[in-house]
Amino acid sequence: MQESLRSRQWFGKQGKDGFIYRAWMKNQGIPADEFTGKPVIGICNTWSELTPCNAHFRELAESVKRGILEAGGFPVEFPVMSLGETLIKPTAMLYRNLVSMDVEESVRANPLDGVVLLCGCDKTTPSLVMGACSVNLPSIVVSGGAMLTGKFNGRDIGTSDIWRFTDDLRAGIMTEEELNLAEAGMCRSRGHCAVMGTASSMACMVEALGLSLPGNAAIPAADAGRKVLAQLSGRRIVEMVREHMRPSDILTRAAFENAIRVNAAIGGSTNFVIHLLAIAGRIGVELDMDDFDRLSANIPLIANLQPSGKYFMEDMFYAGGLPAVMKELLPCLHGDAVTANGKTVQENVQRCTSLNREVIAAMDAPFNPQSGVVVLRGNLCEAGAVLKPSAASPQLMQHTGRAVVFENIEDYKARIDDPELPVDENCILVLKNVGPKGYPGMPEVGNMSLPKKLLARGITDMVRISDGRMSGTGFGTVVLHVSPEAAAGGTLALVEDGDLIRLDVAGRTLSLLVEDAVLEQRRNTRKAFENPYMRGYTRLYVEHVEQAHLGADLDFLKGGSGSEVLRDSH
Repeated sequence: MQESLRSRQWFGKQGKDGFIYRAWMKNQGIPADEFTGKPVIGICNTWSELTPCNAHFRELAESVKRGILEAGGFPVEFPVMSLGETLIKPTAMLYRNLVSMDVEESVRANPLDGVVLLCGCDKTTPSLVMGACSVNLPSIVVSGGAMLTGKFNGRDIGTSDIWRFTDDLRAGIMTEEELNLAEAGMCRSRGHCAVMGTASSMACMVEALGLSLPGNAAIPAADAGRKVLAQLSGRRIVEMVREHMRPSDILTRAAFENAIRVNAAIGGSTNFVIHLLAIAGRIGVELDMDDFDRLSANIPLIANLQPSGKYFMEDMFYAGGLPAVMKELLPCLHGDAVTANGKTVQENVQRCTSLNREVIAAMDAPFNPQSGVVVLRGNLCEAGAVLKPSAASPQLMQHTGRAVVFENIEDYKARIDDPELPVDENCILVLKNVGPKGYPGMPEVGNMSLPKKLLARGITDMVRISDGRMSGTGFGTVVLHVSPEAAAGGTLALVEDGDLIRLDVAGRTLSLLVEDAVLEQRRNTRKAFENPYMRGYTRLYVEHVEQAHLGADLDFLKGGSGSEVLRDSH
């Protein structure tokens, strides 16, 4: 076992090289026998006070260390760039691929035999998994957990209510004082968003894929069980190293299909699509947009959670967590898929059950028959676009309307509340140039707030279309991830005020009702996108980012790099 450990290429060497590798580590007070063949386990930590969702990760890492030590491993904690969804500008998504590079290079370049990925806030989970997949050393995920449910005026609130509160304030229904009280009661504890937003969707994703221990997704951050799971994960990663269990052994095609079906059943974020595609590209599993539509088509919504439902992640935990959801779904899942604990999906969930049918319903009596992600095609989205039917309005699922076009986010902000804006509830709001290249980074602005004058009339939803994304906490009849994006020359760039657009969710189409000859004329006179970023990572990103239907990864990061270090500096 000792000689097969990758870390022995560092700590097992004699002479000058071994002296250097061991001596400087010993200045931390590490005894010599720690270097004699224990599996070295990296704890990849996205702790940062600028990432409030992950601000408790120092403490969580201590629990992981205890587990690693108990199992005979040698824990070493290291930082990587952290992405705080609520603070970072212009958008955390711009830096997802950069963090994945940080993880990949940090893991490969150091004497690690396995790695524990500590992640919570939206982009930290896919970025860490993407990086770990590229190196393909034994890896296990520990999520940070959701915060406790918020409280305001005697009722439960969560992040999804931000959109409602904002619209109520603009419509004069809510006062600034009431908004301040809601703000004070929203984030009551450590952890990420309390609803089935992107962070919780990502925690469910890694559990459904088999990259974490069962139960990882739903334990609240403030619950002692979160530390227990972290400690058990520390024990398990040492065993995984001894068993040579790598991400490629877990992330099979079957695992990806399980994750898609689970995401449908929980009403997971549309961001799930773009992140799972990127992970598949790193591990070498063939996956495309149509898989999401096809695999989730017959899966009903059984988790009654905001934004598609009523309850919160804390309630899901009390109702049995994701294992209870997966037990209901088991006939639709690949039960023989192996998971990080060495057991199959079926073995993990066969004794689980829903403890509250209001929160986790049965497959034959679902909370909502509409679920998953619909993939749209048509001349307005040649490579695809997505819509989340469980968060949309039924009366708008088949709709033809006049386009009200905003060329970019600044244009939208400047004009959306203009009383003279020629818009009514039958119109379709179109936002361009918020895709991967155009923004850059594809921000979460797709669920545009409605015009103030329509909110004042009680209008709460309209069809909205963009090449951007939507927060997993958002809702509405929102078409997202239009591909190719406007900046890449997609038809979206050619839409003008007054054009008719037809959305047909049942028919899976999104069509711009303009003659081809007219579109060609517009295309010939359109000014091509020019990258204004002349330096640094942003320039690299714009020049190499792929389109949304491919996962918006950088083209040169597809596939794996392996764990071999090319050269020994000593």
